[in-house]
Amino acid sequence: MEFRGIFPALTTPYEADGEVSLAGLKENIRRYNKTGLAGYVVIGSTGESVLLGREEADAILAAVKEVAAPEKLLIAGTGAESTSETMARTKRAATLGYQAALVKTPYYYKPSYHAENYIRHFRAVADASPIPVLLYSVPVFTGVTLETPEILALAEHPNIAGIKDSSGSIQRIGEVVAGAPAKFHVLTGGAAVLYPALAVGAKGAILALASALPEKLVELYDLFIQGKHAQAKDLQLALAGASKRILTENGIAGLKYAMDLRNYHGGVPRLPLLPLTEDKERQIAALLAQHESSAARV
Repeated sequence: MEFRGIFPALTTPYEADGEVSLAGLKENIRRYNKTGLAGYVVIGSTGESVLLGREEADAILAAVKEVAAPEKLLIAGTGAESTSETMARTKRAATLGYQAALVKTPYYYKPSYHAENYIRHFRAVADASPIPVLLYSVPVFTGVTLETPEILALAEHPNIAGIKDSSGSIQRIGEVVAGAPAKFHVLTGGAAVLYPALAVGAKGAILALASALPEKLVELYDLFIQGKHAQAKDLQLALAGASKRILTENGIAGLKYAMDLRNYHGGVPRLPLLPLTEDKERQIAALLAQHESSAARV
């Protein structure tokens, strides 16, 4: 299985009463189907997975599967704190028709966890999984970074197909590309470092920003593949600023507001996350207006 191109980390829209909006989610997917996105990552960090109930998560997985175009690769976020629960969620995603699982590092008992804990956890999940497993290192949320030695050890497993590395470390991506088997696909989780990650061998990216600006991220990937590096670098610089303002500074609330401005179903996040202040909304609106103006001039 090839994990190449741009995958959006999907958001979860809610109705006015706080319930998950499956209708809004399906409408977003129908629009994404018309883009060059390689597939969809469902109920990951950007999808507010830790704020969802088990039944809600299953309903979201089923809804995306129902309307996703056949050529889009479907990846489910299935990581949990316990190895057994991660196994159960991964098997459930496979039953619902997902082709791969994105498994984050456990983190709650971080002081007791060491490299061997993670290696045994991921190997056990991969052994039990009926679908390929992607490792997920997201230290901004978990406080845990999968380092090169354990990634390379896990890359030897026949059912561990790659990693989403959201650390932003280009050095680590290069080390893993250089040391891992060819079948192991490295994907960056940072829109601000997409171009340099591709330059050192990443095969693509799983990006929150692609939920709001899918065409721009696909364009950057395509420019790189076509060898149009000057254009790709210019676009990367613009997208780095957008990523900082929308996501680094404002998180999921910022991303969802940017989606609203682009006529997707974004909405507000679920408590205890809070919506944006009016001042933050104005900043993001001005940023997107500038991007639209620049695109129109081109």
